[in-house]
Amino acid sequence: MCVGKCTRILGPCLIALGVLSIAANVLLLFPSWTWSYVKEGHITKQAMQVPGVWGGGIIVLLAATQITAVGWRCGRSSDCGTCRNMFLSIVLSGLALLGSTACFILSGVGLTNGPLCLYNQTEVLQWDYPFVNMENPAFHTRAQNYLYDPSLWNSVCIEPPNVVAWNIYLFSVLLVISVVEMVLASLQVINGFFGCLCGLCEGK
Repeated sequence: MCVGKCTRILGPCLIALGVLSIAANVLLLFPSWTWSYVKEGHITKQAMQVPGVWGGGIIVLLAATQITAVGWRCGRSSDCGTCRNMFLSIVLSGLALLGSTACFILSGVGLTNGPLCLYNQTEVLQWDYPFVNMENPAFHTRAQNYLYDPSLWNSVCIEPPNVVAWNIYLFSVLLVISVVEMVLASLQVINGFFGCLCGLCEGK
């Protein structure tokens, strides 16, 4: 595929993924569509770090906007500083790769550790991460990982309602988005190198 056409495809795809990443992370801050838990500070640590906003979102959107602009502008004019712009796209795509990787790691940690929630700890209600230690007395069953035991999702955490499923679904979405972003950013780095060496090959 021509370098120019590839650029015009990768840019909009990254824009869409960046917007979805921000939306998914924002939703993590409002379990059960309630803002009071954010106000009280009862939100999972990895969600509060908003990796989907800065890592998979803003950084990726900066790269995607520049990539898209270069693809369309240079597609219409041969005098657009192709090598300079493609080199900049390589740098920004590298940053997008780092940002999406950070989002992937933090989302994976959030998914593995489970949500911060109010649960019954030896007849005392407390806010903590009950799924970090699966030998916790709050459990009536033993499982290697809460992800494989859906019966625990609504039986352990009292508040926020349905927070376990909420975190699982949204962190999973962030994982998938960040993986796709990493692939597309890597492709644009390679595409950028070819663009610097060979130009956009428009009309060839």
